Amino acid sequence: MYKSYSIELGGRTLTVDIGRVCAQANGAALVHYGNTTVLSTVTASDKPREGIDFFPLSVEYEEKLYAVGKIPGGFNKREGKASENAVLTSRVIDRPMRPLFPKDYRNDVTINNMVMSVDPACRPELAAMIGSALVTCISDIPFDGPCATTQIGMVDGQFIVNPSQEQWQNGDLKLTVASTLQKVIMIEAGAREIPEEKMLEAIYMAHDINQKINAWIQGIVDEVGKPKHTYESCAVPAELFEAMKTVVTPEEMEEAVFTDEKQKREENIKAVTAKMQEAFAEKEEWLAILDEAIYQYEKKTVRKMILKDHKRPDGRSITQIRPLAAEVDIIPRVHGSAMFTRGQTQICNVCTLAPLSEMQKVDGLDDNVTAKRYMHHYNFPSYSVGETKVSRGPGRREIGHGALAERALIPVLPSEEEFPYAIRTVSETFESNGSTSMASTCSSCMSLMAAGVPIKRMVAGISCGLVTGDTDDDFVLLTDIQGLEDFFGDMDFKVTGTTEGITAIQMDIKIHGLTRPIVEGAIARCREARLFIMDTCMKPAISEPRPSVNEFAPKIVQIKIDPEKIGDVVGQRGKTINAIIDQTGVKIDITDDGAVSVCGTDQAMMDKAIEMIKIIVTDFEEGQILKGKVISIKEFGAFLEFAPGKEGMVHISKVAKERIEHVEDVLTLGDIVTVKCLGKDKMGRLSFSIKDAMNK
Repeated sequence: MYKSYSIELGGRTLTVDIGRVCAQANGAALVHYGNTTVLSTVTASDKPREGIDFFPLSVEYEEKLYAVGKIPGGFNKREGKASENAVLTSRVIDRPMRPLFPKDYRNDVTINNMVMSVDPACRPELAAMIGSALVTCISDIPFDGPCATTQIGMVDGQFIVNPSQEQWQNGDLKLTVASTLQKVIMIEAGAREIPEEKMLEAIYMAHDINQKINAWIQGIVDEVGKPKHTYESCAVPAELFEAMKTVVTPEEMEEAVFTDEKQKREENIKAVTAKMQEAFAEKEEWLAILDEAIYQYEKKTVRKMILKDHKRPDGRSITQIRPLAAEVDIIPRVHGSAMFTRGQTQICNVCTLAPLSEMQKVDGLDDNVTAKRYMHHYNFPSYSVGETKVSRGPGRREIGHGALAERALIPVLPSEEEFPYAIRTVSETFESNGSTSMASTCSSCMSLMAAGVPIKRMVAGISCGLVTGDTDDDFVLLTDIQGLEDFFGDMDFKVTGTTEGITAIQMDIKIHGLTRPIVEGAIARCREARLFIMDTCMKPAISEPRPSVNEFAPKIVQIKIDPEKIGDVVGQRGKTINAIIDQTGVKIDITDDGAVSVCGTDQAMMDKAIEMIKIIVTDFEEGQILKGKVISIKEFGAFLEFAPGKEGMVHISKVAKERIEHVEDVLTLGDIVTVKCLGKDKMGRLSFSIKDAMNK
């Protein structure tokens, strides 16, 4: 016997079936939003995982291609690794839910969302977000829910609640907001320079809708929810904290962490750890958890310094940004490069330009998105934090940071018509001590300008942190948080934008939500900081896009042809277009609407290719003067090729001014000759004359 519960969201019905499937999971529901169906489940281990000091939560979002009637490509015909969209969706589900689990909980928990059908009007990502929270709330797993998620789009200046896939992709706003019963707990946004006031309006529109969803979820929990199970707490004993203070006093711990050098601070903490280990050498049960205890002691010290004394570990004021530096063209021969440094965070970004044919193909559950023209990739090697670790490729964090910087810059990129290039920027993390994703945004912007990409406006980003006290009014916002303030603080609120407005937001928190004054304060603080970064650091390095692309970048010229002539340019089995490419060494892309892009590094060869294409698509007219290559000689005349696939004949009587007996007496294969079009003969065939062209 199962029960169904429904709610109206964005003009469509969301229904969950509980007790119908997956009875052995701790919590499960079949979520239907329109004709979109997602199976959401949550499971937990019986015992805590040993030897860890974190909560082992795994969130999965599985895209099954049968959901859109596709068979996976390749030989295997099975779904492969998670797509970028699946990874980003998993992260968006994880971020609001993780803080709501007990801080001392160490049992493995897996939240799984399997997309089984997709209705383009109802995004499966939203169904998965709501389903994840719902199944965890009704399960026996300790969780301080409910929490709910709403998405807001914008089309023609109007907000749209839970937009369709098309509205989401083509609109001016992609905003996802998660809330508890009282507060906003997660914000993720991409926007086309939305003013701060308008963004706040959208955030709290979503927050109000979330309260309706939360009440609905709570009603379901009251009816079918399981009692929460007990668990083995992994909290550090209070008596250990008291003993630690006798070995290293709070004043000594404050002195250890109060430095602007990350390496010096780490050395100080190592000394503190050695002192503690010596003092508690006889207490094996305390030694086993000493690292976690020292972490907590350090955290309490830093939070107290900031909250009560407004004193940051590196001595800055709460609004002060770390020392800034920027430069461009640091890497030779690449198409564009820039390096941005903020304190001990340093990013080098390299930009590469290519023909539109190099766009990344996207094979997923969205039929509307088939390719990505702009790609931003972020790398985080272990040496950037002074560690030794073999690189195994980008993880979820790297993918998420790259996507954030990509989202930040897309609104200012020129259109394909204005700038017919595929663009890739790669951020290499040279050094990290907080907010590398925001440094990546700044360095990417400068790299694009250095490469000659005519972006509309400069984009910068910054992160705002938070330390809270015992009441909602007791908090301190921190501009430009470093790693320590991120680890020990309550929030990492990243905002990117231009002088005109916001282009991206990503908010992570470790507490049970933010009040409106905190959200408003963080957004205002980030605007002030990003404008400062642009004016004092980025603009002195490069103030505007270069007027042309780098000398080592491919040059692209675009022309328009009649779409009905595309077949003539391509030729049978690509014979014509391949001949043009072979003769000129260029790359040629043709779109269905007749846009032809010619890409190369030799301008003369590009001009030659364009001329060939124009000849192919243009009907010959009487009196037209052309140049052609002799490709065949017959007794009655010679055949010329004006462009691949475009030929004509000169009768022997039209080869020379005087009468000749043999064409070979005047012409040889390979000769380039100038001819005049005589129009059509009695048989309707075009004829050409060399001798008539001589009079010109």
